Amino acid sequence: MSTTSAVVKRFYAAAQVADGAAILTLLHPDFRAQTAPGMPCGAGGAFHGPKETLAHVWGAVFADYDTAPYDETWHETTEGIIVVTGHYRGIARATGRAHDAEFVHLWQVTDGQISWLHQYTDTARWHQALAPEAA
Repeated sequence: MSTTSAVVKRFYAAAQVADGAAILTLLHPDFRAQTAPGMPCGAGGAFHGPKETLAHVWGAVFADYDTAPYDETWHETTEGIIVVTGHYRGIARATGRAHDAEFVHLWQVTDGQISWLHQYTDTARWHQALAPEAA
């Protein structure tokens, strides 16, 4: 595993235990994220900066879900982009219903910190877990 991949691997370890402080230490000061537009909790869209992203993406999601991303496959491009596939697994706190949503993450590391994330995920699975049960 490359040094670059090791930095991203530490992100998954921190996210799996909801360690916001550890996530912040991994993010470059100029961190940018593009998350799936259909994400619940207002967590979809473009975000800039470690604190903004922590608050509006991971913090918002962790408030409504007990969830984490579980990485499965890893690829590194010749341009240094790390491509990780896997699944978000957890439960929606309000309903207690499980979700299992596939993802693809594209990562870039600059100066030993994560500088960019582009997230693709099955947002319908997230919403299904939050939806009230049909009568």
